[in-house]
Amino acid sequence: MTLFDETLAAIRPVDQDASNAAVARLNSLTKPLGSLGRLEEIARRYAAIRRDGAARWGSGTIAVFVADHGVAGEGVSAYPKAVTIQMLRNIAQGGAAIGVLARHFGFGLEVIDVGIESDTSADPMPGVRYRRIGPGTRNLMREPAMSLADARRAIEVGIEVARDATRAGVTVLGIGEMGIANSTSAAALLAATTSLPPDRIAGRGTGLDDARLRHKVEVIRQALALHRAALRDPITRLSALGGFEIAAMAGVCLGGAVHHLSVVVDGFIATAAAAIAGELHPAIRDYLFFAHRSAEGGHALALEHLKARPILDLDMRLGEGTGAALAMSAIRAALELFHNMATFAGAGVSEKIR
Repeated sequence: MTLFDETLAAIRPVDQDASNAAVARLNSLTKPLGSLGRLEEIARRYAAIRRDGAARWGSGTIAVFVADHGVAGEGVSAYPKAVTIQMLRNIAQGGAAIGVLARHFGFGLEVIDVGIESDTSADPMPGVRYRRIGPGTRNLMREPAMSLADARRAIEVGIEVARDATRAGVTVLGIGEMGIANSTSAAALLAATTSLPPDRIAGRGTGLDDARLRHKVEVIRQALALHRAALRDPITRLSALGGFEIAAMAGVCLGGAVHHLSVVVDGFIATAAAAIAGELHPAIRDYLFFAHRSAEGGHALALEHLKARPILDLDMRLGEGTGAALAMSAIRAALELFHNMATFAGAGVSEKIR
């Protein structure tokens, strides 16, 4: 049995008893019932995911998966493919937005090369974890982006990242990405998953003008037509249209469920990964927090299709796990309130008149 198969077989629903215990604690705090709104729901869900009615916090980490895409050769990005490796270095050195936010909130940051075109593993960059599947995917407009075997291998990388995070005491794991042209791959996957037309899903990505956005939409249309037979099954769809980093993030969603991690899904591209994971196992959805409603393309429509309500809405579309980091700070705040507010009994405050 492969790690992929073992993981799917090991996933169980979240713990309702822990959820009920968390609700009892929330209702005992010195506040009107439900007055902390979604922060209470976040704390309750966290407890259910952790199978821990006391909702104990360990630590938070953001995993940023980086890979190149063959479809970049079709001119679907405003930036050259070389930016992927340049940003890999920048993220690893702490100069990117996600590094600033991770330091500010005290979260760990994992930067994982799952398949950029330039292989630097022989002379490793400091701060980069090398779990390369290959030198980027192939051009999805002309052939499958990756083999089925490589899709499974990339998923297993994500499963292993979730396992290793658990061993390190992480209880909340954010997922983010970087890869030139990966918004094209994600848009193709989400169009196939939601059955929405590409012109309603695809966005400007790195800043395309109107003409290049129309071209990007046409590239996605052609890819969907080429791979029509592969679109019904999530794994064949992922291999036809996906990226190594998207597959790895799907693996984190699966592995997170096995290890009772709260997985925080960043934005548009991470949502494509979460959608694949949710098709692979329906219980996955209860382990996921969707970080924010991205301004990229049809992310709002994709979230609506998934019946997912994001924590934040800040008009962001950067990626890198930046939205996940901000949402993780809200989760941490919810748990601070859960743990540190006084109870009515403890503070000698009268409860609501019954």
